[in-house]
Amino acid sequence: MKAYQIEQLARHGLFCRQSVQGKVEETHISWVILSGKNAFKIKKPLKLPFLDFSTLHLRKYFCNRELVLNSRFSDIYQDVIPVQLNNGRFCLGKCQGKVVDYAVQMKRLMTAKRLDNVLRSGKPKIERIRLLAESTALFHHRAEIVHSPFNIKRARDTFNDIRLLHHFIQKAMGAGYAKRIARAVQWSDDFLSTHARRLQQRIDSGFKRDVHGDLHSGNIFLYRKPVLFDCIEFNDVYRQIDLLYEVAFLCMDFESFNQPRLADLFFKVYNKNMRCIEVEEDKRIFNYFKCLRANVRAKVHAMRAMQRRDSNEARDYLDEVRRYLLHMKEYMGN
Repeated sequence: MKAYQIEQLARHGLFCRQSVQGKVEETHISWVILSGKNAFKIKKPLKLPFLDFSTLHLRKYFCNRELVLNSRFSDIYQDVIPVQLNNGRFCLGKCQGKVVDYAVQMKRLMTAKRLDNVLRSGKPKIERIRLLAESTALFHHRAEIVHSPFNIKRARDTFNDIRLLHHFIQKAMGAGYAKRIARAVQWSDDFLSTHARRLQQRIDSGFKRDVHGDLHSGNIFLYRKPVLFDCIEFNDVYRQIDLLYEVAFLCMDFESFNQPRLADLFFKVYNKNMRCIEVEEDKRIFNYFKCLRANVRAKVHAMRAMQRRDSNEARDYLDEVRRYLLHMKEYMGN
Protein backbone atom coordinates (compact mmCIF):
# COMPACT_ATOMS: atom_id res chain seq x y z
CA MET A 1 0.00 0.00 0.00
CA LYS A 2 0.95 3.63 -0.40
CA ALA A 3 0.71 6.48 2.09
CA TYR A 4 -2.42 8.00 0.57
CA GLN A 5 -4.14 4.60 0.65
CA ILE A 6 -3.29 4.21 4.32
CA GLU A 7 -4.96 7.58 4.95
CA GLN A 8 -8.03 6.41 3.03
CA LEU A 9 -8.15 3.23 5.11
CA ALA A 10 -7.80 5.18 8.35
CA ARG A 11 -10.49 7.75 7.47
CA HIS A 12 -13.01 5.82 5.43
CA GLY A 13 -12.18 2.13 5.79
CA LEU A 14 -14.14 -0.53 7.67
CA PHE A 15 -13.31 -2.97 10.46
CA CYS A 16 -16.01 -5.41 11.64
CA ARG A 17 -18.50 -3.38 9.56
CA GLN A 18 -17.70 -0.26 11.56
CA SER A 19 -15.86 2.83 10.28
CA VAL A 20 -12.20 2.76 11.24
CA GLN A 21 -12.00 6.52 11.88
CA GLY A 22 -8.37 6.14 12.87
CA LYS A 23 -5.24 8.21 13.30
CA VAL A 24 -2.07 7.30 11.40
CA GLU A 25 1.35 7.19 13.03
CA GLU A 26 4.37 6.55 10.83
CA THR A 27 7.83 5.08 11.28
CA HIS A 28 10.48 4.70 8.59
CA ILE A 29 9.32 1.10 7.87
CA SER A 30 5.62 0.94 8.81
CA TRP A 31 2.32 2.71 9.41
CA VAL A 32 0.19 2.25 12.54
CA ILE A 33 -3.52 3.11 12.53
CA LEU A 34 -4.92 3.86 15.99
CA SER A 35 -8.66 3.20 16.04
CA GLY A 36 -10.87 2.79 19.11
CA LYS A 37 -9.58 -0.13 21.16
CA ASN A 38 -7.36 -1.39 18.34
CA ALA A 39 -4.08 -0.60 16.64
CA PHE A 40 -3.30 -1.92 13.15
CA LYS A 41 0.30 -2.06 11.93
CA ILE A 42 0.96 -2.24 8.18
CA LYS A 43 4.45 -2.64 6.75
CA LYS A 44 5.71 -0.30 4.04
CA PRO A 45 6.56 -2.01 0.71
CA LEU A 46 10.29 -1.41 1.15
CA LYS A 47 13.45 -3.25 0.25
CA LEU A 48 16.44 -2.05 2.25
CA PRO A 49 19.85 -3.59 2.99
CA PHE A 50 18.51 -4.93 6.31
CA LEU A 51 14.91 -5.87 5.42
CA ASP A 52 12.66 -6.88 2.54
CA PHE A 53 8.94 -6.02 2.65
CA SER A 54 8.76 -5.56 -1.11
CA THR A 55 6.10 -8.19 -1.87
CA LEU A 56 2.70 -9.03 -0.45
CA HIS A 57 3.92 -12.54 0.39
CA LEU A 58 6.87 -11.20 2.39
CA ARG A 59 4.75 -8.66 4.26
CA LYS A 60 2.32 -11.41 5.31
CA TYR A 61 5.22 -13.62 6.40
CA PHE A 62 6.79 -10.91 8.53
CA CYS A 63 3.42 -9.93 10.02
CA ASN A 64 3.11 -13.51 11.25
CA ARG A 65 6.70 -13.43 12.53
CA GLU A 66 5.90 -10.23 14.41
CA LEU A 67 2.87 -11.83 16.04
CA VAL A 68 4.79 -14.92 17.18
CA LEU A 69 7.94 -13.17 18.39
CA ASN A 70 6.18 -10.43 20.34
CA SER A 71 3.84 -12.93 21.97
CA ARG A 72 6.87 -14.18 23.93
CA PHE A 73 6.57 -11.19 26.25
CA SER A 74 3.36 -9.30 25.39
CA ASP A 75 -0.35 -10.12 25.32
CA ILE A 76 -1.40 -7.10 23.23
CA TYR A 77 -0.78 -8.89 19.91
CA GLN A 78 -4.02 -10.45 18.66
CA ASP A 79 -3.99 -11.48 15.01
CA VAL A 80 -2.74 -10.98 11.46
CA ILE A 81 -5.61 -9.81 9.24
CA PRO A 82 -5.92 -8.98 5.53
CA VAL A 83 -6.49 -5.50 4.14
CA GLN A 84 -8.98 -5.81 1.28
CA LEU A 85 -10.27 -3.44 -1.38
CA ASN A 86 -13.89 -3.72 -2.49
CA ASN A 87 -15.57 -1.21 -4.80
CA GLY A 88 -13.03 1.47 -3.98
CA ARG A 89 -13.27 1.06 -0.20
CA PHE A 90 -10.69 -0.56 2.07
CA CYS A 91 -11.64 -3.09 4.73
CA LEU A 92 -9.63 -4.62 7.59
CA GLY A 93 -10.29 -8.28 8.34
CA LYS A 94 -12.32 -10.91 6.54
CA CYS A 95 -14.60 -9.25 4.02
CA GLN A 96 -15.19 -9.39 0.30
CA GLY A 97 -12.62 -7.89 -2.02
CA LYS A 98 -9.06 -8.20 -3.25
CA VAL A 99 -6.35 -8.65 -0.62
CA VAL A 100 -3.94 -5.74 -1.04
CA ASP A 101 -1.96 -6.04 2.19
CA TYR A 102 -1.82 -7.44 5.72
CA ALA A 103 -1.98 -5.84 9.15
CA VAL A 104 -0.96 -6.90 12.64
CA GLN A 105 -3.92 -6.29 14.95
CA MET A 106 -3.07 -5.22 18.50
CA LYS A 107 -4.82 -3.93 21.59
CA ARG A 108 -4.52 -0.16 21.70
CA LEU A 109 -2.81 1.17 24.80
CA MET A 110 -2.70 4.70 26.22
CA THR A 111 -0.17 6.83 24.33
CA ALA A 112 0.43 8.87 27.48
CA LYS A 113 1.80 5.75 29.17
CA ARG A 114 4.39 5.06 26.49
CA LEU A 115 7.71 5.49 28.23
CA ASP A 116 9.14 8.13 25.88
CA ASN A 117 6.06 10.27 26.48
CA VAL A 118 6.29 9.69 30.23
CA LEU A 119 9.92 10.86 30.12
CA ARG A 120 8.94 13.98 28.17
CA SER A 121 6.10 14.91 30.50
CA GLY A 122 7.80 14.17 33.79
CA LYS A 123 9.82 11.72 35.81
CA PRO A 124 8.32 8.20 35.94
CA LYS A 125 7.73 6.48 39.26
CA ILE A 126 10.85 4.73 40.52
CA GLU A 127 8.90 1.59 41.31
CA ARG A 128 7.72 1.33 37.70
CA ILE A 129 11.34 1.43 36.51
CA ARG A 130 12.23 -1.30 39.00
CA LEU A 131 9.38 -3.45 37.70
CA LEU A 132 10.48 -2.78 34.12
CA ALA A 133 14.02 -3.91 34.94
CA GLU A 134 12.74 -7.04 36.69
CA SER A 135 10.36 -8.00 33.87
CA THR A 136 13.06 -7.41 31.25
CA ALA A 137 15.46 -9.60 33.23
CA LEU A 138 12.85 -12.36 33.49
CA PHE A 139 12.24 -12.28 29.72
CA HIS A 140 15.98 -12.44 29.07
CA HIS A 141 16.43 -15.29 31.54
CA ARG A 142 13.89 -17.35 29.57
CA ALA A 143 15.16 -16.30 26.14
CA GLU A 144 16.83 -18.81 23.84
CA ILE A 145 20.63 -18.86 24.04
CA VAL A 146 22.34 -18.31 20.67
CA HIS A 147 25.78 -19.81 19.98
CA SER A 148 26.72 -18.18 16.66
CA PRO A 149 30.30 -16.87 16.94
CA PHE A 150 31.34 -13.26 17.22
CA ASN A 151 31.73 -11.82 13.73
CA ILE A 152 34.07 -8.85 13.87
CA LYS A 153 33.41 -7.87 10.25
CA ARG A 154 29.67 -7.75 10.85
CA ALA A 155 30.21 -5.80 14.08
CA ARG A 156 32.37 -3.27 12.26
CA ASP A 157 29.87 -2.94 9.42
CA THR A 158 27.00 -2.37 11.87
CA PHE A 159 28.79 0.65 13.34
CA ASN A 160 30.52 1.85 10.19
CA ASP A 161 27.54 1.99 7.84
CA ILE A 162 26.87 5.42 9.31
CA ARG A 163 29.47 6.46 6.71
CA LEU A 164 26.77 6.00 4.07
CA LEU A 165 25.23 9.18 5.46
CA HIS A 166 28.49 11.14 5.34
CA HIS A 167 27.61 13.29 2.34
CA PHE A 168 24.06 13.95 3.52
CA ILE A 169 25.23 14.94 7.01
CA GLN A 170 28.03 17.12 5.62
CA LYS A 171 25.58 18.93 3.34
CA ALA A 172 22.78 19.26 5.91
CA MET A 173 24.82 19.79 9.09
CA GLY A 174 28.33 20.83 8.13
CA ALA A 175 31.82 19.39 7.78
CA GLY A 176 32.37 19.22 11.54
CA TYR A 177 29.69 16.57 12.00
CA ALA A 178 30.98 14.60 9.02
CA LYS A 179 34.49 14.56 10.57
CA ARG A 180 32.97 13.38 13.84
CA ILE A 181 31.62 10.33 12.01
CA ALA A 182 35.08 9.50 10.64
CA ARG A 183 36.60 9.70 14.14
CA ALA A 184 33.85 7.47 15.53
CA VAL A 185 34.46 4.81 12.89
CA GLN A 186 38.15 4.66 13.74
CA TRP A 187 37.39 4.50 17.46
CA SER A 188 34.94 1.63 16.91
CA ASP A 189 37.37 -0.35 14.75
CA ASP A 190 40.07 -0.03 17.42
CA PHE A 191 37.69 -1.01 20.22
CA LEU A 192 36.41 -4.11 18.45
CA SER A 193 39.92 -5.29 17.67
CA THR A 194 40.95 -4.86 21.31
CA HIS A 195 37.90 -6.56 22.83
CA ALA A 196 37.01 -9.23 20.24
CA ARG A 197 38.23 -12.04 22.49
CA ARG A 198 36.04 -10.96 25.41
CA LEU A 199 33.03 -10.50 23.12
CA GLN A 200 33.45 -14.13 22.03
CA GLN A 201 33.86 -15.24 25.65
CA ARG A 202 30.53 -13.61 26.46
CA ILE A 203 28.87 -15.64 23.71
CA ASP A 204 30.47 -18.81 25.09
CA SER A 205 29.07 -17.90 28.52
CA GLY A 206 25.50 -17.68 27.18
CA PHE A 207 25.07 -13.91 27.08
CA LYS A 208 24.00 -13.90 23.44
CA ARG A 209 20.25 -14.57 23.27
CA ASP A 210 17.19 -14.19 21.07
CA VAL A 211 15.65 -11.13 22.72
CA HIS A 212 13.83 -7.95 21.65
CA GLY A 213 16.44 -6.15 19.56
CA ASP A 214 14.88 -2.69 19.69
CA LEU A 215 14.30 -2.05 23.39
CA HIS A 216 14.00 1.71 23.68
CA SER A 217 11.49 3.96 25.45
CA GLY A 218 9.20 4.22 22.42
CA ASN A 219 8.62 0.45 22.55
CA ILE A 220 7.55 0.24 26.19
CA PHE A 221 4.29 1.11 27.92
CA LEU A 222 4.80 1.90 31.59
CA TYR A 223 1.70 0.35 33.16
CA ARG A 224 1.84 -1.28 36.61
CA LYS A 225 2.83 -4.35 34.65
CA PRO A 226 5.21 -2.97 31.99
CA VAL A 227 4.40 -3.84 28.38
CA LEU A 228 7.20 -4.42 25.87
CA PHE A 229 6.23 -4.45 22.19
CA ASP A 230 7.49 -4.12 18.61
CA CYS A 231 10.55 -6.35 18.69
CA ILE A 232 12.60 -6.82 15.53
CA GLU A 233 11.04 -9.49 13.33
CA PHE A 234 12.58 -8.65 9.96
CA ASN A 235 16.19 -9.69 10.65
CA ASP A 236 17.21 -12.35 13.19
CA VAL A 237 20.75 -10.96 13.42
CA TYR A 238 19.44 -7.70 14.92
CA ARG A 239 17.46 -9.60 17.55
CA GLN A 240 19.98 -12.30 18.50
CA ILE A 241 22.42 -10.17 20.43
CA ASP A 242 24.44 -9.78 23.63
CA LEU A 243 22.20 -8.93 26.58
CA LEU A 244 24.36 -5.88 27.26
CA TYR A 245 23.59 -4.59 23.79
CA GLU A 246 19.88 -5.07 24.43
CA VAL A 247 19.74 -3.09 27.70
CA ALA A 248 22.29 -0.53 26.47
CA PHE A 249 19.59 0.87 24.19
CA LEU A 250 17.22 1.69 27.03
CA CYS A 251 19.99 3.00 29.28
CA MET A 252 21.26 5.23 26.47
CA ASP A 253 17.68 6.37 25.96
CA PHE A 254 17.30 7.34 29.62
CA GLU A 255 20.53 9.32 29.36
CA SER A 256 19.35 11.03 26.17
CA PHE A 257 16.34 12.26 28.17
CA ASN A 258 18.78 13.62 30.77
CA GLN A 259 17.81 10.90 33.25
CA PRO A 260 21.14 9.21 34.08
CA ARG A 261 19.86 8.16 37.52
CA LEU A 262 17.06 6.18 35.90
CA ALA A 263 19.61 4.54 33.61
CA ASP A 264 21.71 3.58 36.62
CA LEU A 265 18.67 2.32 38.56
CA PHE A 266 17.38 0.24 35.66
CA PHE A 267 20.75 -1.38 35.04
CA LYS A 268 21.45 -2.00 38.73
CA VAL A 269 18.12 -3.81 39.21
CA TYR A 270 18.44 -5.64 35.89
CA ASN A 271 21.99 -6.83 36.62
CA LYS A 272 20.91 -8.02 40.07
CA ASN A 273 18.22 -10.20 38.48
CA MET A 274 20.10 -11.17 35.31
CA ARG A 275 23.79 -10.79 36.01
CA CYS A 276 25.56 -9.81 32.78
CA ILE A 277 28.64 -7.96 34.08
CA GLU A 278 31.31 -10.48 35.05
CA VAL A 279 34.58 -8.59 34.70
CA GLU A 280 35.71 -4.98 34.45
CA GLU A 281 36.07 -5.26 30.67
CA ASP A 282 32.31 -5.85 30.40
CA LYS A 283 31.69 -2.30 31.66
CA ARG A 284 33.71 -0.92 28.76
CA ILE A 285 31.78 -3.16 26.36
CA PHE A 286 28.50 -1.84 27.82
CA ASN A 287 29.69 1.74 27.17
CA TYR A 288 30.61 0.77 23.59
CA PHE A 289 27.14 -0.70 23.07
CA LYS A 290 25.56 2.55 24.27
CA CYS A 291 27.64 4.42 21.70
CA LEU A 292 26.54 1.93 19.03
CA ARG A 293 22.89 2.44 20.01
CA ALA A 294 23.31 6.22 19.71
CA ASN A 295 24.88 5.58 16.30
CA VAL A 296 21.82 3.57 15.22
CA ARG A 297 19.42 6.28 16.41
CA ALA A 298 21.40 8.93 14.55
CA LYS A 299 21.13 6.85 11.36
CA VAL A 300 17.38 6.30 11.79
CA HIS A 301 16.69 10.00 12.26
CA ALA A 302 18.96 10.90 9.34
CA MET A 303 16.98 8.50 7.12
CA ARG A 304 13.74 10.08 8.27
CA ALA A 305 15.12 13.55 7.53
CA MET A 306 16.05 12.41 4.02
CA GLN A 307 12.49 11.12 3.46
CA ARG A 308 10.76 14.34 4.53
CA ARG A 309 9.72 16.96 1.99
CA ASP A 310 8.53 19.33 4.69
CA SER A 311 11.56 21.39 5.74
CA ASN A 312 10.33 21.85 9.32
CA GLU A 313 9.92 18.11 9.82
CA ALA A 314 13.33 17.47 8.30
CA ARG A 315 14.85 20.07 10.61
CA ASP A 316 13.36 18.33 13.67
CA TYR A 317 14.91 15.04 12.65
CA LEU A 318 18.27 16.70 12.03
CA ASP A 319 18.13 18.09 15.57
CA GLU A 320 17.79 14.49 16.75
CA VAL A 321 20.77 13.47 14.62
CA ARG A 322 22.86 16.17 16.31
CA ARG A 323 21.73 15.00 19.73
CA TYR A 324 22.74 11.40 19.12
CA LEU A 325 26.04 12.32 17.51
CA LEU A 326 26.78 14.29 20.68
CA HIS A 327 26.01 11.23 22.77
CA MET A 328 28.37 9.19 20.63
CA LYS A 329 31.10 11.71 21.32
CA GLU A 330 30.42 11.48 25.07
CA TYR A 331 30.62 7.68 25.08
CA MET A 332 33.84 7.84 23.08
CA GLY A 333 35.29 10.14 25.73
CA ASN A 334 36.39 12.90 23.35
